[in-house]
Parts: sequence; C-alpha cells; structure tokens
Amino acid sequence: MPSGFFAILDDIGALMDDVAVTTKVAATKTTGILGDDLAVNAEKATGFLSSRELPVLWAITKGSFVNKLIIVPIALLLNVFFPVAIKMALVLGGFYLAYEGVEKIIEYFFHRSKTAHEVVADTGDNGTEAEKAKVRAAILTDFILSIEIVIIALGTVLEKPLLIQITTVTVVAFLATIGVYGIVALIVRMDDAGYRLMRHANNKGFLAALGLLLVKSLPIIIKLLAVTGTIALIFVSGGIFVHNIEYLHHIFPNLHTMIKEFSAGLIAGLVMVAIVTGSKKVISVFKR
Repeated sequence: MPSGFFAILDDIGALMDDVAVTTKVAATKTTGILGDDLAVNAEKATGFLSSRELPVLWAITKGSFVNKLIIVPIALLLNVFFPVAIKMALVLGGFYLAYEGVEKIIEYFFHRSKTAHEVVADTGDNGTEAEKAKVRAAILTDFILSIEIVIIALGTVLEKPLLIQITTVTVVAFLATIGVYGIVALIVRMDDAGYRLMRHANNKGFLAALGLLLVKSLPIIIKLLAVTGTIALIFVSGGIFVHNIEYLHHIFPNLHTMIKEFSAGLIAGLVMVAIVTGSKKVISVFKR
C-alpha cells in the first residue's frame, strides 16, 4: 500500500515536471501576442475617473477570466472533434480586430474633433452606460485575443497526452490574465503612486523627484499605449490571416513577414470599415 502511494506521488511529480516544461514553451510562444494584449488592454482600461480605474479594470479582468473559462474547454473539444472550427473562429476574430484598429486610425485622422480623449465620468445613467460600453468592448477584444493565446498554447502541446494539454493551456490562460491585467493595473495607478511619494517626501529630495517623474510619465505612456495598441490590433489580425489563410501564407514569399501581416490587417480593416459604414448608411435610409 505505501509503495502504491509513493508511486502515485511519483506520477504526479512527473506530470508536474512535464507541465512545467510545456508551460514554459507555450508561454514563450505566446510572448508576442501577450505584448499586444497588454498594449491593447492598457489603452482600453484608461479614460476613466481615477476613482473608477481599478473597479473598471477589475470588471474587465473578471470578464477575461470568464472568456478563458469559455474558450479553453471549447478549444480543447474542437481540437479533438472539429479542428477546422478553430481556424474559422480565428479568422472571424481577425476581421473584428482589423476593423477596430483601422477604425481608430480613421477616427483619429478624420474625426479628431469628435473623438478627443474623453474621461468617462461616473455621473448619472449616461456616465454609467458609457463605462459599461467601454468595459464590454474591452472584454470582447480580450475574447478574441484570448482565442489567439489559447490556440497558440494548444499548438505547442498537440503531441502530448490530453491531461498535459488541458493543464498547460489552463495554466497559460490563467497566467496570461493575471500577468496582463496586473501590469495594466500598475500602469494606470502610476500617477497615484507618484503623488503619494511626493506627499511622503514633502516635495523634496529623490522620492519627490521620482514621484513627479511617475506623474508626468503616465500621460506619455498612455498615449504610447494607445498608438501601440492600435498598431497591435492590425498586426495581430494580419498575423491571423497570414498564418491561417493558405493563399495569404504563400503570396509574396520574399516580402518581410511584418510587412505582409500589417498589410493584410490594414486591407482587411479598410474593407470591414467600408462594409460597416455602408451598412449603417443603408439602414439609416430604410429607417427614414
């Protein structure tokens, strides 16, 4: 009996070793998309009153966990019974990301007066609805990026036993959410940390200078994240198209991968913006 117990412990230990190795490999493979995920979600988690930043971020984080709880089991089941559906879901999600990225660029260059960076205030029903709308949009974008993360992680363990696949993908999905939104929380609270340092040091000395640097750096970081987040949306979508659509994968073989992916995402985004804009105009005509 004791020998059987220790044999079970050995099996568990071996499984944990395998999971640790596969998780490390999968996390390395998803580093790129996690960087994009960070840029996109940091940009989406800003634009609120200071008192609402963490509650909003927590709401998005909870939505991200729910996304993973939905995506992970479905991805594992589809991989066994209907693997082509994973590719279809990725491509459809890619069109949404391309649309969102290109729409931001068009709004910036052609409708700047309408879309200046506004703070969503928590005052009255309109403020609450605006906040909820931004949270829903952030969770939807997270859902699509989460599909990409889960699929990449799953792709690294396809040859492994099912138990290792389940454990590895689950661990990577969990760590991705904790890591991304933990860093986003630190970014959006930089100014508060800076003000506290300045008060603690009575606006004198190194700590006060560090606090002032944090306060002044936050708007710059937010702007940079807004730009990188938009570019990331186009790159991620283009990468999805290039790697999952056979024709795009083989077209222009001598073209640099980054140029090909960005071009594919940009073109897809322009097409989607044209379709959505045209559809809205047609609907508005019929409503008259």
